[in-house]
Amino acid sequence: MTFDLRAALPVLAPKAISWAEAQYSTIAQVGQPLNEVLLAVARSVGVLHPELIRVSEVPSLPLPEDIELKQAALATGLLGPGMVGLTLGYGVYICHGHGNVRLLSHEFRHVHQYEQAGSIAAFLPVYLQQIVTVGYDNAPFEIDARAYERHHA
Repeated sequence: MTFDLRAALPVLAPKAISWAEAQYSTIAQVGQPLNEVLLAVARSVGVLHPELIRVSEVPSLPLPEDIELKQAALATGLLGPGMVGLTLGYGVYICHGHGNVRLLSHEFRHVHQYEQAGSIAAFLPVYLQQIVTVGYDNAPFEIDARAYERHHA
C-alpha cells in the first residue's frame, strides 16, 4: 500500500501547523539571535524583521511524533537524513556543522516567505501543496530560496 500524500494533506496540514508552531516556540526559547553579519545576510534576502530570527543548532532535525506526519515528512524529503536546515516562522534549525552562509541565506529566505504569508498557519499549507504537487526540488518556494542563496557574507 502506498501513502497518498495528496489525499492525506487536508488531514495532515493542521497537524503539521501545530507541530511547526510548537517547534518554533522551542526555537524561540533556546535559539540564538543573529549577529551583525547574519542580520545583514537576512536583510539582503528580504527579511523585514531579522532581529526576530532565532537559530538553534541541533544534532539532527526533529521529526514529528505523529506517525502519519512523520511518514509524510520523510516521504516528501522535507525531513530526514539528507536535510540540514528547517525554517518554521522566525525559527531556524541548523544541524551541527552546517551553519554556513549559503544554508543560512536559504533558510532566511524562507523566513521572508513566512513574513509575506503572515504566519506559519498561512504559509505551511501553500508550501506543502507545492511539495505534493511538483516535489521538493521543483516547489516554487524552494526555487525562490535557492535563488537567494549567498556564498559569502
